[in-house]
Amino acid sequence: MIKDNQRHFNRLHVIIDAFIIAVSYMLAWTVQFQVLNRVSGFVFRHYMSMLVFLVPGYLILYAVFGLYTTKSVRRKRVEVEKIIQANTIGIVLFMTAMFLARDNVEFTTNFSRLMLVWFYLINIALECLFRNFIRLALQHIREKGFNQKHMILVGYSRAAEEYIDRIKANPEWGYDIMGILDDNVQSGMKYRGVEVFGRTEEIAEVLEAAKPDEIAITLGLSEYSKLEHIVAVCEKSGVHTKFIPDYNNIIPTRPYTEDLMGLPVINIRHVPLTNTFNAFMKRSMDLVGSVFAIILFSPVMLVTAIAIKLTSPGPLIYTQERVGLHNKTFRMYKFRSMDVQSPKKERGAWTVPDDPRVTKVGKIIRRTSIDELPQLFNILKGDMSLVGPRPERPFFVEKFREEIPRYMIKHQVRPGMTGWAQINGYRGNTSIRKRIEYDLYYIENWTLGFDIKILFLTIFKGFINKNAY
Repeated sequence: MIKDNQRHFNRLHVIIDAFIIAVSYMLAWTVQFQVLNRVSGFVFRHYMSMLVFLVPGYLILYAVFGLYTTKSVRRKRVEVEKIIQANTIGIVLFMTAMFLARDNVEFTTNFSRLMLVWFYLINIALECLFRNFIRLALQHIREKGFNQKHMILVGYSRAAEEYIDRIKANPEWGYDIMGILDDNVQSGMKYRGVEVFGRTEEIAEVLEAAKPDEIAITLGLSEYSKLEHIVAVCEKSGVHTKFIPDYNNIIPTRPYTEDLMGLPVINIRHVPLTNTFNAFMKRSMDLVGSVFAIILFSPVMLVTAIAIKLTSPGPLIYTQERVGLHNKTFRMYKFRSMDVQSPKKERGAWTVPDDPRVTKVGKIIRRTSIDELPQLFNILKGDMSLVGPRPERPFFVEKFREEIPRYMIKHQVRPGMTGWAQINGYRGNTSIRKRIEYDLYYIENWTLGFDIKILFLTIFKGFINKNAY
């Protein structure tokens, strides 16, 4: 919603979600034991007692996946994806907990896993239907002229045009732009139907006559000297005021501010992992995940080690200097996939198709990413993370830092075994610029749920690398 009661709406939404989760669970029980007439190993109240854990657990997952952010500016497809992801993680965690508790809690042994599958499907369906209903209802109300915010822009600039473009492309957001005040453009000029109808010095009279719900200050960079006066006039009138800076090419979409004893400080880039608690949570997941993965993949690593030793002379593990957190170098481990070369002969370039340096076993383990498994020990050491931007060699870092704007920002977090860029196909010899775009998005939008999503997607499309030669 676009009204100021968004927080109250979110609280109501949490209550309704709790109700939907409980109803979905009871419907799943009804389908499994009443409709399909399956025999239960224990009574109804035992099943219902699990709601004490399910409901708060799912609500936390919904919050982690950002399902309680403003609905008016979130695309429907993205919301459905988040619902599916949160429910998938939820059902996996619940089934895992039931499995681990089988020896301590008597009734978990006969607990119907098929009923949980029904719950998974029903809950996703009801959540999607409910949220789509809200979206359609709000859109219908706004089409009737209700629940809209009427606003005036102050300043005609690139920021104003971009803002109007987004408002026009998303009428369901409920914004109606009444016009623009500007000193440099002639009155009567229109951009996408929005007219410049006055000068900024007339703002007090315009506010009194038009009575907009909101003011958006969209001054050009050269006009920021007027900012203090305009804000003072707007606040004196009591109208809600927002500021849309004309330097979005410098400051990213999610900067954050600090209060330094009353002095607001704008941090150019929002990096959630600079927060101590976030860093602790990520490091904890890295430690637990890497130990689990080492145990899980130990048979694969053993077979790979034997194959390398039998088919090619040289060491099993190849170490290479890479640049990591805070621009510090470290030795990254990989299963050796090439013939042994002297440092002088090693070329400062990626491998190419049919590269003669790659061994027969190397072609297989590079294609399937098995050669990356020793990096699990880099994670244990703290050089790397399970998820993060892929680290590059110092040679390429020095090259790219001069060619690609904001390239060095990736070193504000630990490099990862897998990452958002790799999941989207940017691995190996692919566009570095596109890779950095995805890396920056990950760095600025990190959450624990985002990491889990990337790990989950890695299982399905992150291992096979078509660009590995």
